[in-house]
Amino acid sequence: MHTLIQGVILGVLTGGVYALMASGQTLIFGVMKVVNLAQGAFVIASAYLAFTLFTQFGIDPLVAVLITTPLMFGIGVVGHWLFLRPLRREDATELSILITFALALLVEGILSITYHTTYRSINTSYANKAFDIGGFSVSAVRLYGFIVSCALLVLLYVILQKTRFGRAIRATVQNPQSATLLGVDSNRVKAYGFGLGIATAAASGSIYGLLFPFNSGSHYDLISRLLSVVVLGGLGSIGGAVLAGVIIGVVSSVAAVTWSPTWSEMTFFVVLLLVLLIRPQGMFGRVERGAL
Repeated sequence: MHTLIQGVILGVLTGGVYALMASGQTLIFGVMKVVNLAQGAFVIASAYLAFTLFTQFGIDPLVAVLITTPLMFGIGVVGHWLFLRPLRREDATELSILITFALALLVEGILSITYHTTYRSINTSYANKAFDIGGFSVSAVRLYGFIVSCALLVLLYVILQKTRFGRAIRATVQNPQSATLLGVDSNRVKAYGFGLGIATAAASGSIYGLLFPFNSGSHYDLISRLLSVVVLGGLGSIGGAVLAGVIIGVVSSVAAVTWSPTWSEMTFFVVLLLVLLIRPQGMFGRVERGAL
């Protein structure tokens, strides 16, 4: 029982980070109906940026979030205007898959040239520190990463629910034609929405670099996990993505500690398959447009 509870704790802490990653992925789909296959690549790129800031300037990765997030937001906005905005509306969803995959390969190539393909990891002073809470060991790195992830998810919720920009995003998701008639600049909202989605990748990338070794090709495995989380939660549902990230994190961690770490990677897809057999639209998915 002790091992099982330990696995649940580990899974919740890791799942919070996956939830932050997937929230940006599902936000982009909700606003633009774009399946962003480059999300994992931007997470890894941000992990490399955090690695550089830590090794070259001594900036803690959790503090580096304040630098990488606005930087990636700007890159996301520019990337939308360059690569996604020119797409015709009727072909946007299908072509965006090819465009974002090409973008992921471009990011991978730049990282491979700059950092080579050697696995890197960010080893801070608290990397091996753990807290004893009620007889259970809680990794300091995972706990700090979980706290930062939760804080950023709350900030994202406030932006979407309490600001004029958030209302414009939700209006565009629910009915883009009506939003345009009400004076919402849909092109600007989509650009900023894409930038906000990439910004969450930047924030989670710094945390990811603390938790896992990574190289330029790590995004392939990562994007498959993110897509599983997004589909499980329901396409376009940020709340669903957050819950799905925690659920899959817990199931994967429990499988690792009670069965085998090798097979735990399959739990992402096993849980996804079981849920979709019962509820094809995911846990919080809707048939209609708009789930934010």
